[in-house]
Amino acid sequence: MRGKEAPRALLVLLVVLVLQLTVVLDIRIGGAHPDLILGLAIAAGLAGGTERGAIVGFLSGLALDLFLTTPFGLSALVGTGVGVAAGQLVAAGVDRTNWLFVPGVAALGSAIGVIMFAVLGAVLGQPDTLTVGLGAAVGVVTVVNGVLGYLLVRACNWAFGQERSGSAWQGPLVAGDRH
Repeated sequence: MRGKEAPRALLVLLVVLVLQLTVVLDIRIGGAHPDLILGLAIAAGLAGGTERGAIVGFLSGLALDLFLTTPFGLSALVGTGVGVAAGQLVAAGVDRTNWLFVPGVAALGSAIGVIMFAVLGAVLGQPDTLTVGLGAAVGVVTVVNGVLGYLLVRACNWAFGQERSGSAWQGPLVAGDRH
């Protein structure tokens, strides 16, 4: 990340982390709550590409890990993975003009991220992560991050200095495309 991007990205990360730890934890649907940190990692990959997706996914996951009782680094590992995967879609030249692209990627990435977290948690000695509530967690996180996908990508575009008059979901700017 460049000089001006780091403070903005840190601000976005802190706002999303505070929302996750305060407001979002009080929202329970079927025993599960949304995961905005996972959504932020996906949005960073969509807005900034593979490298920024990995950085934001790792740092936001690491910040969340400070407040969880699961193995330290698990959220960071999952965040890095989904951030990179979202960035790979953009790098691969996938058509981003469809209005369903951002919600679809956010939803699919969220489902994969929740399942990755549960499976890796079980492998690392947390067998209760693979419980009956896993389906509810996948559903809640998928729907919420799909709905909030545009907002999270827009926040990442701002953080990366990519404000533009066009769509918020068009992904990373190519070199020379900055204004």
